[in-house]
Amino acid sequence: MIHFFLLQNRQGQTRISKWYSSFEHEEKKKLQSEIYRILIQRPSKYTNFVEFRKYTLVYRRYKGVFFTICCDPSDNEMSMLEAIHLFVECLDEYFVEVCELDLVFGFYK
Repeated sequence: MIHFFLLQNRQGQTRISKWYSSFEHEEKKKLQSEIYRILIQRPSKYTNFVEFRKYTLVYRRYKGVFFTICCDPSDNEMSMLEAIHLFVECLDEYFVEVCELDLVFGFYK
């Protein structure tokens, strides 16, 4: 089960978030900052899967934006990585060479 989906830039600002499990507002903010700190310190040679609390984080970095899915440890991480890639391909098709500014200013276009 997917618990949440985050798009964060290199400065740690969350550009898009979608929560599928209930979290308090303060808990969401705390999760976002913790996840950012984990991902930004992680070397690129490591895998795109991180054990985080009782969840698994699946992430991918495209053009300075971290796409992160939080799922259960029993879920298939490769299918989550494929879902991130599909989402990026859809954004790229829609915006034509998508960048962070497209997500900020043109998301509801």
